[in-house]
Amino acid sequence: MEKIYDLIIIGSGPAGLCAAIYAQRAKLSCITIEKNYMSGGQVINTYEVDNYPGLPGINGFDMAEQFRAHAEKLGAEFTEAEVEKIELMEKDIKKIVAGDKEYYAKAIIIATGAKHRTLSVKGEEQLAGMGVSYCATCDGAFFKNKTVAVVGGGDVAVEDAIFLARGCEKVYLIHRRDELRAAKILQEAALKEEKILPVWNSVVTEITGAERVESVKIQNVITKEEQQLSVDGVFVAVGILPNTELFQGLVAMDNNGYIQAGEDGRTSVEGIFVAGDVRTKQLRQIITAAADGANAVTSVQEYLIQYDKTWRKL
Repeated sequence: MEKIYDLIIIGSGPAGLCAAIYAQRAKLSCITIEKNYMSGGQVINTYEVDNYPGLPGINGFDMAEQFRAHAEKLGAEFTEAEVEKIELMEKDIKKIVAGDKEYYAKAIIIATGAKHRTLSVKGEEQLAGMGVSYCATCDGAFFKNKTVAVVGGGDVAVEDAIFLARGCEKVYLIHRRDELRAAKILQEAALKEEKILPVWNSVVTEITGAERVESVKIQNVITKEEQQLSVDGVFVAVGILPNTELFQGLVAMDNNGYIQAGEDGRTSVEGIFVAGDVRTKQLRQIITAAADGANAVTSVQEYLIQYDKTWRKL
């Protein structure tokens, strides 16, 4: 068996990066395995972060770079690979297969984040990248002076609509209910914006276009009336799905696929912890992900103390 780390962190979004920082401060032997070439997770696609204390108005890319730089300054170790399998071995060692390598650790923190939920309607998959987008801050610049639709009613959808209204001619905000779920301050800003046109009680049934998006078909959920809106782009913001497929059958999850754990990050399996958007919790924000990373490492430290006591006796 190769080197056994105290801790392996899977994922390098805000939760994973904060965990890496706290692991270094705790002097744990630790490595972070990240799937993508750039750390930060979903935050790198955020145009502006205005609710993280001390960094008002910072863009997500810069924030991710600062998080990563902080971890590296403390000596955090990173490797780029996709985790394919986790095995529980003797003496509570965890084996992680990632790429062509195997890693071993006494404890694991799962911080794999989440991905965008799709509408699952006709035309969505075919026109993805050709007018269908899941990131307004990434692709909004391509729709300057054009008409677009944003689908959703939460914080992300309303933020996207406000952002797009800065450059687009018209922004339809399509929501299945008759009121938004977003924070009140965001609702007020969106409803004041003349370029944002709410389309209430409606769902998208189809996205149409030959080589690019040309329109969306919508249906009123109450009257069942159908109509077609001419748009150049569709921005889907209807929620996220946790990246937990790999851990099915390994740790307990809720009905939505989130790993069950409290603020201490302890899962149903000894020595496996969770942090960030993959965890069952009320609020999924950068600040709560970072807090999760810190809490999880604190739990790991407590676990390692007991681990060493247990196996030294045998």
